[in-house]
Amino acid sequence: MSEQVTLEQVQALVTRAPFHQWLGLTVVAVGDDNIEIRAKWREEWVVNVERRYTHGGILAALIDLAADFALIKQIGHGVPTIDMRVDYHRVAMPGDLIMRGKVIRVGSQFATAEAQIFDLDGKLIASGRGTYLTAPPKPA
Repeated sequence: MSEQVTLEQVQALVTRAPFHQWLGLTVVAVGDDNIEIRAKWREEWVVNVERRYTHGGILAALIDLAADFALIKQIGHGVPTIDMRVDYHRVAMPGDLIMRGKVIRVGSQFATAEAQIFDLDGKLIASGRGTYLTAPPKPA
């Protein structure tokens, strides 16, 4: 991908998928090896109706997405996840979330990236690391 990639171009790539649109993602910043994305909180994320905290599966998806798209400058598009680990640090209460993804290593076959999720008070909600397939698809 060009070094002159715009925020709007990255936003279009990130929100191409219907699931990503549903998550209400806004790309805030893109660097050479990192990305910051804001997710608009949705009532459908609630897993416990009495306590109103966000389902861990949503948080895992956000970790995966932020780590994956941290690779956008090097790869130019999202790549398949091979493996991922998520650590949950505290519950995410209603409110938008900020994800920060960072590239750890990009190779010809695989890449490693990590991500963190913060609430709007800056408290760490979850963190994780993923391995992504960077090898080009085999010809048909």
